[in-house]
Amino acid sequence: MKFPIVIPALLVVAGLASSCVSSKKYKELDANYTQLQNSTRDLSVKYQTSEQALAVANNRVKSLEEQISSEKANTLALQDALNKCLNSSSQGNVNIAKLVDEINSSNRYIQQLVNTKNKSDSLNMVLTNNLTRSLSQQEMKDVDVQVLKGVVYISLADNMLYKSGSYEISDKANETLSKIAKIIKDYSTYDVLIEGNTDNVPISQKNIRNNWDLSAMRAASVVMALQTTFQVDPKRLTAGGRGEYNPIASNDTPAGKAQNRRTQIIITPKLDQFMDLIGKAPEKQDPAPKQ
Repeated sequence: MKFPIVIPALLVVAGLASSCVSSKKYKELDANYTQLQNSTRDLSVKYQTSEQALAVANNRVKSLEEQISSEKANTLALQDALNKCLNSSSQGNVNIAKLVDEINSSNRYIQQLVNTKNKSDSLNMVLTNNLTRSLSQQEMKDVDVQVLKGVVYISLADNMLYKSGSYEISDKANETLSKIAKIIKDYSTYDVLIEGNTDNVPISQKNIRNNWDLSAMRAASVVMALQTTFQVDPKRLTAGGRGEYNPIASNDTPAGKAQNRRTQIIITPKLDQFMDLIGKAPEKQDPAPKQ
């Protein structure tokens, strides 16, 4: 009889024991759940932080990519500018080389002109020395000799040759003409032009119509004197008059008029003689003293 009573008691004790174990398990599970929740929250925070960091990193990458693209564009622009500069520099070098060639050519031409001038000066000096070698220093004082481009100009004032207002040769003119004849005869193959010139004062002589007449008649008188008195070959002589129309000074003053009243004796070598003189002319020649 006691046995049945014991069994329910045991069942109550077993039930209590079973209930006690479930409570601990529950607490453990609850604790684990809480821990998992905390872990999940931490992971969520870390995930959000990582997402933010990733977004920042992506923005940084995008910014860097944009900078790289911009720098590439700048590099291409610089390369293009460099290429243009090199092309321009190359063209510039060509232009500079061309300019240098032109400068060198110009310098050569200038030097040629200088050499020609030196040669011409030397030629003039040779002609002057050759054509006046028959005259002494004292005789040269009465004769003005100039050589221009290979042509000899001997200028004589009218009062050295003619009577006043006349075309007749004066007595004192023979001494001067004898000196001129020496020069002319020294080069017997040169052509000789006697050219008369006057001022602008009209002539008032019955047998002389105007200054043209006077200048031509004076030149003819000199030609006749050279032919008849000093035996110059008349085939070499030409007489010409230029009247008042070839002045070398102003006719507004007495001094200017005196300069314009002149007779020029122009001695011209023929072309072959002229070329021969050019060939003989030195590049530079110091003036030789007159004998």
